Amino acid sequence: MSHPPHLAHGWNDAPMAPDWPPLRADEAAAVLVRFPSLSSPLQLRWHSPRPFSAAARVACAQGEVFLKRHHVRVRSAAQLAEEHAFIAHLRAHGLPVPRVLTDAGGHSAIALGEWTYEVHALAAGLDLYRDAPSWTPPLSAAHARSAGRMLARLHLAARDYAAPARSTALLVTGDAVLRASDPLAAIAQSCAQRPDLAAALATRDWAQELAPLLPALGALQPRLAALPTCWTHGDWHVSNLLWDGPGARAGVAAILDFGLCAPTFALLDLATAIERNAIAWLQPDPATRAVFPEIACALLAGYAELLPLSMADVALVADLLPLAHLDFALSELEYFHAVLRQPAMAAVAWRDFLLGHFAWFAQPQAQALLQAIRGAG
Repeated sequence: MSHPPHLAHGWNDAPMAPDWPPLRADEAAAVLVRFPSLSSPLQLRWHSPRPFSAAARVACAQGEVFLKRHHVRVRSAAQLAEEHAFIAHLRAHGLPVPRVLTDAGGHSAIALGEWTYEVHALAAGLDLYRDAPSWTPPLSAAHARSAGRMLARLHLAARDYAAPARSTALLVTGDAVLRASDPLAAIAQSCAQRPDLAAALATRDWAQELAPLLPALGALQPRLAALPTCWTHGDWHVSNLLWDGPGARAGVAAILDFGLCAPTFALLDLATAIERNAIAWLQPDPATRAVFPEIACALLAGYAELLPLSMADVALVADLLPLAHLDFALSELEYFHAVLRQPAMAAVAWRDFLLGHFAWFAQPQAQALLQAIRGAG
């Protein structure tokens, strides 16, 4: 019996070969043997189509677990433990996040050769968006409203989490450039600390190409300077949530995937949620790309049920939207250039993601979306 090749979510709604080889049964066994509470794996039941790592649901005699593998250049054990510490804090504050399992030595991040592994208990709830790529809209405004409410719960629980900044900038949500009074100087400073980013930018006239973004960044900076830092999810899309029922009125039952979490600020996380859920980025033609203002407004309304938003807050979310992706896009450029060594994908990350997303907000439908958001304040 043959099995179809494992594919991952790609750009422009086209499945593509995964960044990393799928998990194997013998590999899963070598990891799970370290966990006294688990037996040898019986079956790998589902491979995740998400990029940046390899993951699968693994059946053991005690039930299923979620096994995820990272290349050590993307996440070391120490860097992965930073995510686990935030998850543990949220669980302690009553947030519905899956339990991260620990091995016989009490470690939640397992380093084996060139790979780093983590094992999660399955979260409760229905995975209604299991096959939905990020940047696809929710099935209903009610789903978006529940997602906004849960995001506010997360931000409330994160207020007293005081861990230091992430020890990596690779594939995490950041705000160093976004908040900088001199964004180009901030990028140059990042290049001095991140030689792989410097190499990715070396063949580009990056300062000149980023010039169109500078006025919008300059208008944002005074308003961002005083905003308090808090740890944020960084990738708030409905595919990273589980649901308490199958219908359009279902509510969020669990929160998944903290791989991009980092200390930024709450309104950036909210703007990122709108960017991920309310714009059809996978439609390739910018002129006809759909927007979903009702989804954006529902996210805002759900969030405001627990954390009220002033008119200035809502206006800031709208102004953040064209730039919310900036720091992450730089890290994605670095990933494709230096880790995967895929110059074509690095070009996509730079041209279509970093520069293209900002430029698209000049389109009429993008301006209409921003106006709808401002009108929700």
